[in-house]
Amino acid sequence: MNKPFIKQEKIRFKHIDYAGIVFYPRFLEMLNDLVEDWFEEALERPFSKMHDTNGIPTVDLKVQFKNAARIGEVLTKSLWVKELKSSAVICGFQFVNENQQMVLEGEVTLVNVTIAEDRNSIKSEPFNEEIKNKIMNYK
Repeated sequence: MNKPFIKQEKIRFKHIDYAGIVFYPRFLEMLNDLVEDWFEEALERPFSKMHDTNGIPTVDLKVQFKNAARIGEVLTKSLWVKELKSSAVICGFQFVNENQQMVLEGEVTLVNVTIAEDRNSIKSEPFNEEIKNKIMNYK
């Protein structure tokens, strides 16, 4: 694994299903939270400011679920850069429980886009040099 961006998340009642384990769409929300935190805390590009004119949509996502996660557990979520392209970044990610068991792992491709003022068109846009340098800190 390359240098990761790491956050922890406690599994709460809102995350689980009737069987008492995390319902799989909640993992995708946790991943999106991790990406949003990475952009705000590490890349200094918070979604709250970026989304006026730009976005960073997920265009490809691969996930393998390895073990269940249950209420009360704390997951360590890691994200790192596998490849940086002109307007896209491919990141690896994994969520590990307190016993160091892999809960899930995968790969997400994010594309830097510009959004027209009228919100009717979106097109990819190369990352600027400053953001590229910050992204590369996680490769």
